[in-house]
Amino acid sequence: MTGAGGTTAGLLIRAGEDIPVDVPRLPAREAARDELSDPMYHEHDPNLLERGLDRFWEWIGDLFAGASGAAPGGPLGLVVLVLVLAALGAALWWRLGTPRRTARSPETLFDSTTRSAEDHRAAAAAHAEHRRWTEAVQERMRALVRSLEDRAVLDPRPGRTADEAASEAGRLMPAHADRLRTAARLFDDVTYGGRTADEAAYTTLCTLDLDLQAAKPLLTTVAARGATG
Repeated sequence: MTGAGGTTAGLLIRAGEDIPVDVPRLPAREAARDELSDPMYHEHDPNLLERGLDRFWEWIGDLFAGASGAAPGGPLGLVVLVLVLAALGAALWWRLGTPRRTARSPETLFDSTTRSAEDHRAAAAAHAEHRRWTEAVQERMRALVRSLEDRAVLDPRPGRTADEAASEAGRLMPAHADRLRTAARLFDDVTYGGRTADEAAYTTLCTLDLDLQAAKPLLTTVAARGATG
């Protein structure tokens, strides 16, 4: 004879044969947490900076969305937004420099117009007279290189850059090599780097141009020695 307790135990055993045993909630939660802590599940998560930027842009979106009504933070929030945007603009301006005023490729020293060294010097002087030092420096550098081409120190090459001209001329005029490199760097800075030249920079280019006109390249010296040898 089977009692009530036996009947109950039998029912539980039969139920256990068909229904899987439940895992308690706390161990299951801990197991899931351990599994999800694996780095493979988080390798594509945004980093701290990205999350901060996301929050910032969400805040800006909330400000504009509520501009017609009650904006988050009220008028003070809008003032803070304007100040933040102004600071970002100033930082970009400082980082990128003044927008370039020329569409000329940074790979070339001269444009498509061929002018003599004297033409470039005259243009430089005209710019200097109006204290446009950046343009004056550019034209005087072109005058310097064109003069070296006219004297056959450098072969005429339309695609030459300021750095290439300084390097080639410096090998033939080693006494002026450092000043030539400095002049080329100055030209690149004001032409492509957004820098602004000053009167001192222009005077430096003028002095170098005059000194190079009086200098004799090594090529001329070697050729003269060969003719008299």
